[in-house]
Parts: sequence; structure tokens; C-alpha cells
Amino acid sequence: MNKLLIVGTVAFDAIETPFGKTDKILGGAGTYIGLSASFFNLQSAIVSVVGDDFPQEYLDLLTARNIDISGLEIVKGGKTFFWSGLYHNDLNSRDTLATELNVLADFQPKVPQNFKDADVVMLGNLHPLVQSSVLDQMEVKPKLVVLDTMNFWMDCALPELLDVMKRIDVITINDEEARQLSGEYSLVKAAAKIHTMGPKYVVIKKGEHGALLFHNGEVFFAPALPLEEVFDPTGAGDTFAGGFTGFITQSENVSFENMKNAVIYGSNLASFCVEKFGTERMLALDKKEVVSRLQQFKSLTQFDIQL
Repeated sequence: MNKLLIVGTVAFDAIETPFGKTDKILGGAGTYIGLSASFFNLQSAIVSVVGDDFPQEYLDLLTARNIDISGLEIVKGGKTFFWSGLYHNDLNSRDTLATELNVLADFQPKVPQNFKDADVVMLGNLHPLVQSSVLDQMEVKPKLVVLDTMNFWMDCALPELLDVMKRIDVITINDEEARQLSGEYSLVKAAAKIHTMGPKYVVIKKGEHGALLFHNGEVFFAPALPLEEVFDPTGAGDTFAGGFTGFITQSENVSFENMKNAVIYGSNLASFCVEKFGTERMLALDKKEVVSRLQQFKSLTQFDIQL
């Protein structure tokens, strides 16, 4: 089985949307990526850090999905990273109410020995120096390195972000971040400029409006599935990344044509994530539902144009 190495936060979230609110629940980019990737035939490992306040039942949830957690450091006496957010009525904008870095402030990632030859590396949204240090530990050059980042790092660690971008193959960001990073309003121009910074492929996520994949002047667009219920968009982008990298790891094919499939698989899994709070929907999801919704994606996107 091929190996996927995931680097990202494992955390507590407290979320409020127009549909309700939660107390501290399981969250973090690494968690969402790992749960999403677990729907594919592969070996995966999460590199992250938590405090000893992190419940054993959450660790068991990850291992039950065949996710290797030997790279998940547990700091004695430490507190786990915590984020709290309030979503507005459109669910596209949110206010961060609290960010407590806790053990994440001093996080030094340690890649497990048996994943230093991982086929695909997914660098979740973390400080660019942390992302770089993971690549430094790889003993075999990965077939594909995917990086997620956000406007916060563009504001406070841009030189470090530009450095790590030279070492990756794919960047996944949202439309607002693509515009900030490139200084271009047109997403086509933004992607072209971001290509010059290192990534061969640029994935621009547009939330409920789907995702765009750019490569060498070629463009592919995948719609988001229109959903009756959207409760909580937290983790949707990370779930997309887990589906995208999970499909590529399983298929061993890093071509542009195959990445089109990966974008659809990522969008498909993300469409489940938003139906409940936090990780609740992903934990209850089964493969039959995934396949059934893929059929919906197919009928939504495929038709013969009469010329």
C-alpha cells in the first residue's frame, strides 16, 4: 500500500453557526485530512502535537481508521491547541473568537521512520518553517508534495512561505488567499503568478462554488454539490485536501488528468463534512454513501453539448 504523510493540527474546536453551537469538540486540519484520506486504500500517518488533556477516545477514533499516530506527540502537562469561531449567516465569513496555540507554539514535527519514504506528503496549514522542517526529514523525495496555507502566514511569515513554496508541487488555497498571494484579482492571472513561485499545480477553493485546478495554462473546474443542509463549513477545505491527496496516493498517478479526478473526490468528501458540526459527519460516513454521491457528481457534471 502507498503511504500518505499528513502534517497538521490535531485540536479542539468550539463552533457557533446560525444553526447552533458546540462546546469543545475534535478538530484540527490534520484530523480532517486524515479522516477524509481514510476512505482510500493506503497507509497514512499524522504528524502533530497535543497536550495530555486530549482524550484517549479521540486517539482511538484515529487509530480505528488505520491512521498511524506514532508521529502524534503528547506533551505531558501541556494543553491542546484550541480554536473558537462564529460563522455569519452566509457561512462563508466567520469571526475567530479565540486561538490558543498552547503546545502548538513549540511544535517540532518528528516524522516516523517508516514514513520518511512516503509517496505523498500533505502539508496542512501550519507555520511555513514547520512545513519546511518536515520536508527536510524525508529520506526519499516524495512523488507529490501538497501544501495548504492561509492569509495569516502571508501577513506574518511571507519570506518563509515563499521558501517552502519552491519545494512543493501543489498548493491549495481559497480565492481570497490566491488574490492576496499574487496581487491579482483575476483567478486565472493569480494562478499563473503563483506558478512562478514554485507550485506546478494550483488548486483554488471557492467554497460552495466549487474548486479550480490550474496547470501550464490548462484549467479544470469542479462544482460543489448543491446541498439541502449546510450546518458547519469548519474543516471542509481540509477534508477536500484529504480526499485529493488520498485519491492520488491510492492511484499512484500525479498527472493533470488524474488530478481532475482527485479534485472531484475531494469535493465529494467535503460535501459530507459540512452536513454536521465538526467531524461528526465524517465519523459516521460509510463508503456506500461516498460512492452514491460520486454518482450525483457525475450526473451533475457530464452531458453532451449539441453542436
